Amino acid sequence: MKSIQYLTLTVCVLSLSACSIFKKPANEQAGEGAKQTNVITDRKWKLVELAGKPVADKINGKEPFLLLQKTESRYSASGGCNGIGGAYTLENNGRIKFEQGMSTMMACDNMEIEHGLSAALISADNYTINGDDLSLNKARMAPLARFKAVK
Repeated sequence: MKSIQYLTLTVCVLSLSACSIFKKPANEQAGEGAKQTNVITDRKWKLVELAGKPVADKINGKEPFLLLQKTESRYSASGGCNGIGGAYTLENNGRIKFEQGMSTMMACDNMEIEHGLSAALISADNYTINGDDLSLNKARMAPLARFKAVK
């Protein structure tokens, strides 16, 4: 009877320890997340598409862009008129959240892109990167905004 108990206990211990064999150590998981965030941060991203529609290279004589600063977790952006800025947070698995920030208040022609970009930033909850392309997304819907890395 005791041999059956020892056998059962041994099988349970081996089963539980086998689960941890495939789990990556925490420092490796953090390293992967850091690699992904390094690609998105401290790069200037040019806005090329908003709500499925292409965006011109220049709006009101300025290039619409997004810049995520890693050191202070701050973003700056422009839709071609006013400067937009605030805080953001990145998490593993491509999650992102932009806080409502501040903006300059100039009146310009073609404010649609700027209003659309501001709305896209606040609505976005995740991002995807494919080479030099960045997409800001909401859930599993079509991308809210697409950007190209500026070299």
